[in-house]
Amino acid sequence: MRGIALMALGMFMFSAVDTMAKFLTDTIHPFQIVWCRQLGLLLGVVVLISLKGRSVLVSANPALQIGRGALAAVSATLFIIGVKFVPLADAVAITFVAPFMVTVMGALILREPVGIRRWTAVIIGFIGTLIVIRPGFGALHPAAGLLVIAAGAFALRQILSRILAGGDSAGTTVAYTAIVSCILLTGPMLFVWETPGSTTEILLLVAMAVLAAAGETLVILALDAAQAVVVAPLQYTLLIWGTFYGFVVFGQFPDGWTWLGALIIVATGIYTLNRERLAQRRRS
Repeated sequence: MRGIALMALGMFMFSAVDTMAKFLTDTIHPFQIVWCRQLGLLLGVVVLISLKGRSVLVSANPALQIGRGALAAVSATLFIIGVKFVPLADAVAITFVAPFMVTVMGALILREPVGIRRWTAVIIGFIGTLIVIRPGFGALHPAAGLLVIAAGAFALRQILSRILAGGDSAGTTVAYTAIVSCILLTGPMLFVWETPGSTTEILLLVAMAVLAAAGETLVILALDAAQAVVVAPLQYTLLIWGTFYGFVVFGQFPDGWTWLGALIIVATGIYTLNRERLAQRRRS
């Protein structure tokens, strides 16, 4: 129960971060926003190192860790750019396609066995995503495609996490991800940096960084307190908070088709996570 509570609170923090990021895209370049966000994650890693020591930075496969950090920079940047043009709840729903991509990549890259039930869930989940995006109907801005690519980069990060899990701790993976992504984003950020023109922007950037650090720390603590397959479904609470913030802050509320697609995605996503849990139990 403690792990579930920590994960739920972490998702609340991340949703607040996404809301602030979307609000700031009206006046601040996405590279600058995502750099500040990742800087917050780096602060979370500093807290982790202070708790567990510098041994957190020792990796059995630093090359893969660097690759995972690069993917984190790509996925975060594409998400911020996409959410500038797409309603928050719709953006969150689209990114939930990631678990299905993990299943596909796991089968193709890791040669993991995937039964007919999980393949069916993947197909239905993609149909749900198409209902949300409705390509060719002008339902969403073309930037929704960037969100799909962001979800793909995130899914590939998860595949690398599975490979790295045999030799590195979750804390080491998070540390490398924060450090590498911050370093890679610093270059582009320097070319677009503009000093925030108002106190509100400064406060939002600082709050975004702090909440990102808090959210990352809460997720790490949740994974320490409970198995990943137990707390992972709590990620879908992002849709609830995304809808809430989208309506309160931006006056945006998903239409019926978006709700239908999101429900399909969530239902098949939870089913996929449950099948993953059963597969892990059989392997152990």
